Amino acid sequence: MWIVVAFAMSIARSDAEPVLKGAEAFGDWQRDKPGTVRLITPQDLPKPGATPSSSNSSRVVTRPASVVPKVPPGFKIELFADGLRGPRIIRTAPNGDIFVAETSGGRIRVLRSAAGAATPATNEVYATGLSRPFGIAFFPNGDNPQWLYVANTDSVVRFAYRNGDLTATGKPETVVARLPAGYGHSTRDIVFTPDDKRMLVSVGSAGNAGEGLGRPPEGIEAWSRDRALGAAWGSETDRAAVLAFDPDGKNQKLFATGIRNCVGLAIQPATGTPWCSTNERDGRGDNLVPDYVTRIREGAFYGWPWFYIGANEDPAHVGVRPDLKDKVTVPDVLLQAHSASLGLTFYTGNSFPPEYRGDGFAAEHGSWNRAKRTGYKVVRIRLKDGVPTGEYEDFVTGFVIGDNEVWGRPVGVTVARDGALLVSEDGNGTIWRVSRE
Repeated sequence: MWIVVAFAMSIARSDAEPVLKGAEAFGDWQRDKPGTVRLITPQDLPKPGATPSSSNSSRVVTRPASVVPKVPPGFKIELFADGLRGPRIIRTAPNGDIFVAETSGGRIRVLRSAAGAATPATNEVYATGLSRPFGIAFFPNGDNPQWLYVANTDSVVRFAYRNGDLTATGKPETVVARLPAGYGHSTRDIVFTPDDKRMLVSVGSAGNAGEGLGRPPEGIEAWSRDRALGAAWGSETDRAAVLAFDPDGKNQKLFATGIRNCVGLAIQPATGTPWCSTNERDGRGDNLVPDYVTRIREGAFYGWPWFYIGANEDPAHVGVRPDLKDKVTVPDVLLQAHSASLGLTFYTGNSFPPEYRGDGFAAEHGSWNRAKRTGYKVVRIRLKDGVPTGEYEDFVTGFVIGDNEVWGRPVGVTVARDGALLVSEDGNGTIWRVSRE
């Protein structure tokens, strides 16, 4: 009884903390702590160049033995797995197995543990020889998938799959033979719509902010006439976007555009709505441009590279696309600029307090482009009745050692079958398990 009461009191204290707004929300890692809540709105944004664009890369060091991430009161965090080679996206299979994309190693790994166990009892390589794999999805939706899809940096492949498979039973079948690749942002995430009719694949931009994009040979008006709103051209064709396909890889279309780098894709279970966890552009100052987590609507344009966070015109593209100024969709949840928001999931378990159910969790990898370091944490995206409030809350912190050194860079988040939250980080190659005390 005491544990329940204490937990409830800790949550109440956390909820009572003031929400950091405006300039107060633009803090750094030293102010990060579980329970800190921020709300950034379009009206809070500084002008481009209000601060210089900084180069401040972190140095990844070995995690000190005494250091573990920090979580809110009432929760505990334990090392779930280590010794992994750059674990990035992690996904929970219908039977509870944890699939891990070891992107730099070109392979997919499977971890299996008993419910509530702090560490996996089984650790197997599912498939090798992949091309910088990142996104993982099971198809069809439900308890008995037939396929495991993997989004490589340049293609989408699938493996015949049955619940419990620890190794691939055959060679991968190519579903999409060619995704835009070769330079620029390399991650590709993948999800299926709840009706199993569409496969969504995220593709980041080739450049930072449309450098060298110029104008299409036929002119912007002619280019835009028969293409999706805000579709880019040249080296950015079919990039900075979410693409839609049939599950067999046919009928490619642009689902949403102007999203510089939608690293993490997720389907909100309560509504079936696709969401993106997005890295915005660099070089505009410490607090521009905010990264974001947002619902994505088919046919919507989110600004890149000509605008950002609504009708704010990028200084490198003044006057180029006045036709788009009033057609930019503003993202739902603005994050501190240069947080580098990556993996995204929604809490579907029952072991966290009821107010967490349905909320989002996003992994912030951290960036080089801010004088005072931010990111390097996992944040909770607050929703009310399934709708984002715009607020986000520090949930897992403690990956930064000092101004110049970090030991962990969060990438993937997934909900285990027992309701724990698993977090991967590719600095030291570990996965952490967050559960209630």
